[in-house]
Amino acid sequence: MALQKNESFVLGLDYGSDSCRAVLIDAANGAEAGVAVMNYPRWAKGLYCDPQANQFRQHPLDYVEVLEGTVKGALGAAGAGIAAKVKGIAIDTTGSTPCAVDARGTPLALHPEFAENPAAMFVLWKDHTAVEEAAKINKLAKTWGGVDYTKYEGGIYSTEWFWSKILRVFAEDKKIAENAVSFLEHCDWMTALLTGTVSVKEIKRSRCAMGHKAMYHRSFEGGYPSEDFLSRLDPRLVNIRKSLGTETYSSDKSAGGLSAEWAARLGLPAGIPVAVGAYDAHMGAVGGGVKTGWLVRVMGTSTCDVIVGPVPSGEEKPVRGICGQVEGSVVPGMLGYEAGQSSFGDVYAWFKRLVMWPVENLLSKVDGIDDALKEKIIAGISKKTIPELEKAAAEIEPGSTDITALDWLNGRRTPDANQLLKGIIAGLNLGSDAPRVYRALAEATAFGARAIVERFREEGVAIEGIIGIGGVARKSPFVMQLIADVINMPIHIPANDQAVALGAAMFAAVAAGLYPDIPAAQAAICSPIEKTYTPDVARVKIYEGLYRRYRELGAFAEGYYA
Repeated sequence: MALQKNESFVLGLDYGSDSCRAVLIDAANGAEAGVAVMNYPRWAKGLYCDPQANQFRQHPLDYVEVLEGTVKGALGAAGAGIAAKVKGIAIDTTGSTPCAVDARGTPLALHPEFAENPAAMFVLWKDHTAVEEAAKINKLAKTWGGVDYTKYEGGIYSTEWFWSKILRVFAEDKKIAENAVSFLEHCDWMTALLTGTVSVKEIKRSRCAMGHKAMYHRSFEGGYPSEDFLSRLDPRLVNIRKSLGTETYSSDKSAGGLSAEWAARLGLPAGIPVAVGAYDAHMGAVGGGVKTGWLVRVMGTSTCDVIVGPVPSGEEKPVRGICGQVEGSVVPGMLGYEAGQSSFGDVYAWFKRLVMWPVENLLSKVDGIDDALKEKIIAGISKKTIPELEKAAAEIEPGSTDITALDWLNGRRTPDANQLLKGIIAGLNLGSDAPRVYRALAEATAFGARAIVERFREEGVAIEGIIGIGGVARKSPFVMQLIADVINMPIHIPANDQAVALGAAMFAAVAAGLYPDIPAAQAAICSPIEKTYTPDVARVKIYEGLYRRYRELGAFAEGYYA
């Protein structure tokens, strides 16, 4: 029997890099009933982070405070009587974003003695302090003589991932290492928190998180790398492995019911199912309409490129140089493949900070302007910087500047993870102004996207269509047209600003039993395609040559930073 409008609602919570958004939708048709967004207060102040050292940590209190704020905000926007009709919750987060926890699953940063210790906090996905640790894992995997546990992770283990970050935390603080009973991914801590789970042993670990970032695979004995392998990295990892259990769960399953405490704090019915957590890109791919052969590009500060395919009847073929392939990590019953770029929107944000420096730092030294006016000027210029740069860059003919850039400002995620790589801008001359440099950077992000598509195809993963979701996809026609021209494929944009949270809501609907599976939920809830960017035939030819330059510059960079 079909669901009736205004009778059953589900809540999707999307924890991004800078903020959390809660979306309350009508499970019958996907209509938004209420939306709320909040920034992480401590993160917004730059606390516990050191960008020069690539250290990015987030305090668990940030997550708790925005949880209450966004859920209450979405319910308030929905109006009276809706809260009682909420049937389920699902949460997605960034990842790999793990944290040291005690035996109850409580982050150590919530203990007074560790409250200001970055090593006791969540290590954000883009924290790259574990470069040496990742190198150690990769070397051992290829030389120890046993199973190569990286083979389903693209063959290269990243500094952005679970075991690398644990080793880094151990190296940073001996006391944290002594007190850490386990490590929890952000998505797993949120479900444990909401369901009132008070034992690490009872927490249902995310198939998505553990498969893509912790080398979990059903073909391995016990699921994870062996105790022998991990002990050669650090004997303390053996106990961490034991704390993980041997099973993981896809996000169509319930992690438990909403606890009475959190039901009261959020204003929701107690006992409603909380779905097993997952990463934002993977739930976002579902919200964007992922299906066999269709690549969903989740485009924000970084990108995650997600595609699904059938589970092979025989031996599973590892795909080289991606961020893992995991059964059930996206759509249960299918293989989910992940790739991505370590910096995407962050590339544009970096350039904005660069050109804004004189405004933000010198305007205060100009006499005759009061403080209120100075703040107004700074805010106004900041708001207009990227739109005006894009407008000017769009007027520049491709191939007319001789500037080539690499998008590796935060290292390279795929193809072939290498976080030691840096961004490069080459071919500058005295006529190279800000719009020309910006255009080269935007082209670089498009070239990085093409490299991912080419790698999938080289490895036998067919790509029949591409869907773009996320902030950049919705806000930048200039960038989206660039990508369509560079890849030489249409890019389809769904009509939804919150596709990631929408995907989470779909998992909530399935976990609550409102739909039998994810494809059925997608059919009812997914937003229609709003816009399609079609390749410009003339520019496609120009970008073929520019892409070759990008690859040549990339080869130079790999040699230079080796």
